[in-house]
Amino acid sequence: MNNIPKGVEKKGYLTWNLELLAKAMRITHEDVRAYFTDGRRVSFIMERRIAYEVIGGTLAASEGAGFDLRDKRGGKWEVRSITKGGVYFCPSYMVGSGRKFELRGFLSKLNEIRGYILSDVQSFPEVPYWIIPKEIVRNWWNKGLLGSATKISRKKALTLISGIE
Repeated sequence: MNNIPKGVEKKGYLTWNLELLAKAMRITHEDVRAYFTDGRRVSFIMERRIAYEVIGGTLAASEGAGFDLRDKRGGKWEVRSITKGGVYFCPSYMVGSGRKFELRGFLSKLNEIRGYILSDVQSFPEVPYWIIPKEIVRNWWNKGLLGSATKISRKKALTLISGIE
């Protein structure tokens, strides 16, 4: 953990058995890998594993909540997957066709949550995750490291996490 900036905590890995998944779902290894590296699809599973195994918390009461998880102390967290297309830090309602980034909404999100739990799903079936306090993300934003709409490439995300700028 020597290269991880102060405040960023690398907790470990979430792992899956590719062979067992393929057999249980009756699909190929390639299809399992395609599913588990697609952030839109795997988010449902990642949120649950992180809530139960990583922070010992609970899921938000609804999909429409402004956060994904609560920790044991009631702190709110956002879960994001780092995919081949990168990762974003703005609220989900700002991402997608016809939607746009709004600075006020992003800053409001940062004020509401304790931070982000990022997982590099491209590394499936051994997926590393990091717990990143909101202050780190705010610092990245203030330094202009998150681009104009908080979406950054996978390479940039991993570089920021490792502390190499």
